[in-house]
Amino acid sequence: MTSFSDAGEGATIGFATARGRNWPTLRQFTVFLENRVGQLAELVRRFAGTRIRIVALSISDAGECAFVRFLLSHPEQGREILERAGLAIIESDLIGVELPEDSQPLVQICTALLQAEINIIQAYPVLMRPRGRPVVALMVDNTEMGLETLAAKGFSIITEGDLDDDEA
Repeated sequence: MTSFSDAGEGATIGFATARGRNWPTLRQFTVFLENRVGQLAELVRRFAGTRIRIVALSISDAGECAFVRFLLSHPEQGREILERAGLAIIESDLIGVELPEDSQPLVQICTALLQAEINIIQAYPVLMRPRGRPVVALMVDNTEMGLETLAAKGFSIITEGDLDDDEA
């Protein structure tokens, strides 16, 4: 377990309990919307005039409602906006993986996870290239093992800090 010093106190905080811009996962927000015209536009307008960008988006129709899943460039501020709006949200951890230079990069990622018996639950592309490479966001059934497996196989993992254009 990696740890780091706490602001000069000499104490350490375990990596597993810390959360910040370099946490090795991406926070996905899921919002439940009534399935009617204009609901998505109303949701995305909540970030207009802020520095928050939607950097990945997936929509699943479920009849009377829709599940909108997205990643934000500034998840802490984004959560505050969503909570102030009174929206029911669910936060989940996803793994952001740079696609390797290969004719079939998804085959490499899927093979690595399959060998570790890790199941992919959700997958969708990230709309930006944080380090100049395409990225896919993955929800897996064992996030910690998925991170370890992909890192051990040499894949580059994207953190929330990589999604912030302000830091580029």
